Amino acid sequence: MNQADTAFILISAALVLLMTPGLALFYAGMVRGKNVLGTIMQSLFMISLISIEWVYLGYSMSFGPTIGGFVGDLSWFGLNGVTSEPSPDYATTIPQIVFMIYQCMFAIITPALITGAFAERVRFVPFIIFSILWAIFVYNPVCHWIWGSGGWLGSMGVLDFAGGLVVHATCGMAALAGVLVIGARKGYGRASFMPHNLPMTVLGTALLWFGWFGFNGGSALAADEIAATAFVATHLAAMAGMAMWVAMEWGAQGKPTILGAASGAIAGLATITPTAGFVGPNSAIIVGLIGGVLCFSFVSMKGRMKLDDSLDVVGIHGVGGLAGTICLGIFASTAVNPGGVDGLLAGNAAQLFTQIKGAVIVSVYAFVVSWVIFKAIDVTLGLRLSEEDEVAGLDSTEHSETAYNN
Repeated sequence: MNQADTAFILISAALVLLMTPGLALFYAGMVRGKNVLGTIMQSLFMISLISIEWVYLGYSMSFGPTIGGFVGDLSWFGLNGVTSEPSPDYATTIPQIVFMIYQCMFAIITPALITGAFAERVRFVPFIIFSILWAIFVYNPVCHWIWGSGGWLGSMGVLDFAGGLVVHATCGMAALAGVLVIGARKGYGRASFMPHNLPMTVLGTALLWFGWFGFNGGSALAADEIAATAFVATHLAAMAGMAMWVAMEWGAQGKPTILGAASGAIAGLATITPTAGFVGPNSAIIVGLIGGVLCFSFVSMKGRMKLDDSLDVVGIHGVGGLAGTICLGIFASTAVNPGGVDGLLAGNAAQLFTQIKGAVIVSVYAFVVSWVIFKAIDVTLGLRLSEEDEVAGLDSTEHSETAYNN
């Protein structure tokens, strides 16, 4: 074991955990004042719910001994056999229990990301049931397919450095399914849904950006040159995404906005995530610019599509994660990461097609299974607040609290 690697991954795990409260603030600033606490609660409670699921089911299903390449068996139920010894399949220089808790933080934030799509209109108990079922039937299998030892997509050659498919594509497709099943907020297209506290959103952006260094850099699983590559690529793509979003917004609307700057940064971060450990600085900037263009374009069109993706989960995380996955097949270079692959620009067009195939498979699976889960819960329990409760807001109707005293 390597003590420096162990310390680095423990710190990275803490950084990734910080992203979930950061996400809560990012989302909460964009909703109306009557839904602030309910929005925060949907993200914050995932720390408890998914951690429990991860200990008893998630880690074993995601990284345990494979069943046909599709899911891990349950031999590590309750972390049975997960010790302070290194894992020969995943992290040979750190304790397996450190690898386990690092991956737990990814599992926590992924369903939390979905909540932005249906913000301000979903009851808490059905949301909790959806989250646990989604973790079991979507996140855990897809994680095993790509990152698990013997996973079938990983064996096919599909690469995902830090979660473009496992995290962003799955949550983006789930968000799309949720919006289609749940429907738009009351008054969408007629009433004002202006963010109530953009400084809160900026604070959330800062925490997400900070935590993302652990998200991407830590995915090297060692304090080495690949972690350094991913760290630098993460920052450069984020700043490029921000610059591109602001430029496009300025050109389209005549003025730049702070919400656009925050959204652009997150778009750049989501897009670089699958690619971060495989590309150099200049490619990272290009990937961030691409993310800014594509995510801004989708978000700009959602009104015409009548898609009430409230906080742009589909447009930023779904589009960004898929775009970054494809960019990996274009810009990856073994000159940057000898343990990776060459992409199209390095003469390996086959990797681009492999990445596209992986993106299509994960997207279709995540969308279909998420739609089925949403629909089943909606039919049996009902997902939405009543019209009266939606007007009153989540804070008072679901939690008997208010964020601000009048």
